[in-house]
Amino acid sequence: MDPHKPQGKPRNGLVAALDIGTTKVSCLIARQEGTRPPRVIGIGHHVSRGVRNGAIVDMDAAEASVRAAVGAAEEMAGANIDEINVALSGQVFKSRLVAYDIGIAGHEIGDQDLRKILDANRLASELPDDQEIVHSIPVGYSIDGNRGVRDPRGMFGDRLGVNLHVVTAATNAIRNVDTCLHRCHLGVESRAVGPYASALSALVEDEMKLGVTLIDLGGGTTNIAVFFDGELVHADCIPVGGVNVTNDIARGLSTPVQHAERMKTLYGNCMASPKDDLEIIKVHLIGEEQTGETNPVPRSMLVGIIRPRIEETLELVRDRLNQAGFEKLSGPRVVLTGGASLLPGVRELAGEILDKAQVRMAKPRYLEGMAEAASGPQFSTCAGLIHYALESSGEAPGRTYRPKEQPASRFGRFGQWLRDNF
Repeated sequence: MDPHKPQGKPRNGLVAALDIGTTKVSCLIARQEGTRPPRVIGIGHHVSRGVRNGAIVDMDAAEASVRAAVGAAEEMAGANIDEINVALSGQVFKSRLVAYDIGIAGHEIGDQDLRKILDANRLASELPDDQEIVHSIPVGYSIDGNRGVRDPRGMFGDRLGVNLHVVTAATNAIRNVDTCLHRCHLGVESRAVGPYASALSALVEDEMKLGVTLIDLGGGTTNIAVFFDGELVHADCIPVGGVNVTNDIARGLSTPVQHAERMKTLYGNCMASPKDDLEIIKVHLIGEEQTGETNPVPRSMLVGIIRPRIEETLELVRDRLNQAGFEKLSGPRVVLTGGASLLPGVRELAGEILDKAQVRMAKPRYLEGMAEAASGPQFSTCAGLIHYALESSGEAPGRTYRPKEQPASRFGRFGQWLRDNF
C-alpha cells in the first residue's frame, strides 16, 4: 500500500492536520466516531513566520509558529497528539502522467497483478536523487490495448497497461518540513500536496467526475488541481498570492503593510464601480503612525492596484494549464478556494480571464463541528487533510512500476492519454 497514505484511523480516534502557509499556520484535530463525518474538536492558527511562498526559510521562526498553532488546537481538544498529517506547498512538487504496461500471459487479472504494475519501488529507483514520490494515482487501465478500463480485476488479457499520475516533491523540502515537525516533537503520519488536500474538502463528487479545475488562492502561493473521471490528473503551484496584493497596496499608497492588509480586507475589490471615485479612504502613511497623519485617496485607486495583480495571477494559472495541456480538460467548471478568494470580484474576474462559464466559491465540506471562524475557504487545505488521512479507499494503492526496457522519454508523457480520452 502507499506508504504516504494511512489506511484506517488512529487507535485513539484522533486525526490531526497541519497546513504551514505563508501567512498563517493552521491546525485541526478531529475525532472519527462510527460512520459519521469526522468532528473537529480542536482548532489552532497562528501568524506564519519563517515561510516564504510556501517554503520554510527560517527554521526557528517556523518552529515557533507551528508550536503555537498545534498547542492552541491541543488545548481546545483537551488532548495531545504525537503524529500529524501535513500539506506540502510551494514550488516543491512536480506532477506528471506515466503510461506503461506489463505482460500477464493471458491469465485472470488479480490483486497480485495490480500490486506488480503499481509497485512504487521500481519507479522510485528511476527518480532523481532529489525527488520523492508523494502520490501515485492510477487514472485508467488498458488490457491488450483496449483503454478506458476502470478496474481490470477479473478480466483476461496478455498485456495490462496503466496510466499513472505521479506527484513527486523535492527531498530537501520534505526534510525541512519533517525537521520542523520533529523539533516540535511531532511525527509525520502522512503527506499530501496542498492542491490535492484542498480539492478533497472543496469539491463535490460530480465535479470530480465531469472535470473541474480547483484554484486555491493562498497567501503566498496559488495552487492548481485538475480532476477528471474522479481522479486527480494534474497539480501545480504558482508562487504568487494574497501577500503580493498587500505588498502592492503598501508600495503604491506608501502605507505600512498591516494597514495595507486592512484596507484590502475592508475596501478591496477586483471589479471597478462608478461609486469608487466618490468614496474616500484615509491612508496611514509610513513613518507617520505616531502623528496619525493620513492621506485621503479615492477607492478607485485601491481597486486600480488590486485588479492588475489578481489578473496577473489568473493569467499565470491559465498559461500553466495551457502549457500542461489541461486547459480544456475541466470543461466550463472552476472552483475557487483559499483565503485570497474572499476578495470581492475574484469570482467574476476568474470567469472572464479563464473563459469559464461556471465559477463557484467553495469552503470546507464533510466535517462537523467547524467553528464559524475556521469554516472559511482559508481552511480548505487543513480540512482536506483530515479527509485524506481517514479515507481508506479514496486513492488506489500508490505503487508504481515501469519496466526498465521502456524508454525513459515516456516518463512524464501524457499526450497519448489526452488523445485517447478527448
